[in-house]
Amino acid sequence: MMALAMAEGTFVSSETDSSGEHTGSEEGEGAQLAIDGLSAAQREVLERCLHTLTHAKNDSHTLAALLLITRLCPAGQLDSATLRRIFEAVGLSLPARLLVTAVRGSDASGLPPEELLSLGTALLAALSTDPDMAAHPQLLTTIPLLLGLLADGPKWSPQKQAQHQARQGMEPGQAEDEQSSPSTNTTKEPVQDTAGVKAQSQDAKSPTGSEEGTAENGAPTSHSTVKLDEALATDCYQVLITVCALPRGPDQLLARGVVPALCRALEQKQTLSHEKGLPLLGALLSGKTKERAWSKHPAELLSLLARVSQDFCQATGLTQLDMCALVPQFLPSPGGTPKDTDLTPTMVSLWAALRPMLQAKLTPSQLGPVLVLSACLLDLCGWEPVGPPKFCCLLVNRACVEVRMGLEEPPETELSPQLQQTLTACYRVMEAAMEQACSSQGVAQQSDAQPQTAITGLSLQQSRQVLRVLEEAFSAVIYHLQQVDPSRYGDPFIFATFRSLCAWLAEETSCLKEEVTALLPFLMGYARSHLQGESQDQGLSNWMSEMSVGDCSQGGAWTGKDAVRYLLPALCHLSAEDAPRKVLLTLDTPALLVTFLTQGWGDLRGKGGAALARDPSMETACSALLNFAVTEPERVRKDPCFRSLESLLSEALPVLLHKPRLLVLAANLCTLGLMIGRLKPAPKAPVEAGQRRFFSAALRFLRGALDSSSGPGPVRVSPAWEEWWEEAGELWRLGLQALGGCVKAQPWIISLVREEGWLNHTLAMLGSCSTLPDPHTQGALEEALCAVALQCPFCRQEISVLLKSSATGALGSMGSLRKSLTTN
Repeated sequence: MMALAMAEGTFVSSETDSSGEHTGSEEGEGAQLAIDGLSAAQREVLERCLHTLTHAKNDSHTLAALLLITRLCPAGQLDSATLRRIFEAVGLSLPARLLVTAVRGSDASGLPPEELLSLGTALLAALSTDPDMAAHPQLLTTIPLLLGLLADGPKWSPQKQAQHQARQGMEPGQAEDEQSSPSTNTTKEPVQDTAGVKAQSQDAKSPTGSEEGTAENGAPTSHSTVKLDEALATDCYQVLITVCALPRGPDQLLARGVVPALCRALEQKQTLSHEKGLPLLGALLSGKTKERAWSKHPAELLSLLARVSQDFCQATGLTQLDMCALVPQFLPSPGGTPKDTDLTPTMVSLWAALRPMLQAKLTPSQLGPVLVLSACLLDLCGWEPVGPPKFCCLLVNRACVEVRMGLEEPPETELSPQLQQTLTACYRVMEAAMEQACSSQGVAQQSDAQPQTAITGLSLQQSRQVLRVLEEAFSAVIYHLQQVDPSRYGDPFIFATFRSLCAWLAEETSCLKEEVTALLPFLMGYARSHLQGESQDQGLSNWMSEMSVGDCSQGGAWTGKDAVRYLLPALCHLSAEDAPRKVLLTLDTPALLVTFLTQGWGDLRGKGGAALARDPSMETACSALLNFAVTEPERVRKDPCFRSLESLLSEALPVLLHKPRLLVLAANLCTLGLMIGRLKPAPKAPVEAGQRRFFSAALRFLRGALDSSSGPGPVRVSPAWEEWWEEAGELWRLGLQALGGCVKAQPWIISLVREEGWLNHTLAMLGSCSTLPDPHTQGALEEALCAVALQCPFCRQEISVLLKSSATGALGSMGSLRKSLTTN
């Protein structure tokens, strides 16, 4: 302590003696630091401080210099060069030691703990303003200490707390002369005005007011939690906020326990916990670390969500409107809600608070955050907790009106970021509504009974009203997209608008047919541009996160491929209709679909031995291509993309035979290849290896659908197919019919039919079973057998022999097969 006083006195005298010489003056003249807010004299003093700091012989001299620097110039006024010099002179181990010494309440340093805390946190805050230093491993190791201070305060013994309170109770500038313990130095030291800890006795009734500890000799001693001074808390949060802004900062904070610590600080109403801790948690929970934070700390975050929701519901007026932008940050992602968690009570209370807002007259700037919060709640829990059907219709109507007003502006009008966020939220409300309204309409058309939808009690009239306002809104969406120039294909808002229209087209294609057909050049051009990587995503994933859109089609980062994924259901519908299909052919749509399938297959193969997840978009792409194969035979024969598709199928299908989780995709590829094969003429040259490989795999695949090992009685679907039969069964039957066409068009396939055992397996199954699963299955098998019998005398003879010996049962009931045998 005496050394510190001497060092400080010496330093101060050097500050006041302008005639004294020191070696740091040359450094000051050379650098001439341009630090805002400091006069030339202050800059000169700062240079002297830095010189002393650089040449300090021990911690006492270092502390003296640092104390003067912190008094002279706040961290925000120090430039990066000065911070770098401080860092090189001091390093980050000193502030860490200061914090540890202060938290332990040790007297070894000779300085009061609050001085050590103030100096340590101020130094860290200053150094953290430089991004390179904020990312330094030594600084990151201090984060748990800072979090502990923010959450629980410094836990000093009662004796230390009494000393702290006594020091804080003195008048500014009054000397401290106390002998609180035998080890305390009696040298008088001035109490610093910038002391970093403000004593605050804990309420005796508070359960967090005291905590049991253990003294060095093993005897129990109690520790009392002291709340931090606001300036010290500000420094702690400054470090955390700066680290959070680094590219890997959120991950670093999450790994060091930021979530439970800040949640505890909020629960205990610690200093600045609401003003700075809550926004910091919001930033962490609305970024890429959201999923992992909820996975690691579900209990703390559910408690935090309940607290934020309660504050929101109890707020009134403009305060409540302002909080609408806060609540979405603390909601879990759709599908990411912790198991065994019932969010319904929280959702019901939030909707109860939102209903009056949506029914009130609000300005556009006030209504936007309300609609964003509404969309987030719909994403999370659907329509059930929203409220009565009348209010649900009101919510949809308000969203549709906002879309019409926002998108029907002149093409040159630039939409503000706030309006883009509002419209993106409206799209999600519309998407949530269209599925309910369309399904309600469809059920009502098929039955006189009241349709049951997630919007409980929605009448047929109300569903028609919802469809009508949705149609008007999507008319505005189409108008807006018609004005989009290719240079804007990378705009994330255009992606969100495109995505919303695709969701509408996936559910409802009977409305706005002419407008949609006219928009097809844009839709295809946009999807192709993203698929081929011509349009940069421009931070698409980050933008979607900022817009609170968390439903990526593949559960990962948003990418350009998602544009095609969202368009695929619409292409499947439109390719089945004559007029739109003709336009799609002029836009080279089959080639786009083949490219998408090729890239998708490459992604699947790249996963190697990992468990392959089903990708419905690849199946939908096959369905659209199947429509072209059925309705446009000439295009299939001449378009080179179908040749590329055959090569892909010959590679993929043999691999998929051993992937039971991808059986539906295999059924799609098998059927698609057979439908294309029936349109091909018989090869004049030897059969290509790829063709032989595909048809061999197709025959093995078709053979495995029905189980013939169950003995006499009805034949059953094989166990491997049973789970997927509802989806794959129709494709299997269509594939059998196409196999008959392939046998007729390419007679060489007959040899494979015998070699691969398909004919023997089928005949054995039919000879031993009494019936097949359904008439459609029997018809498909019969058609394939007729084609085989027609093309191959040996096959015809085998079938005839079995028919004579099995006059009853499944084979005997095939009248068309029997007739074809007798006529030939």
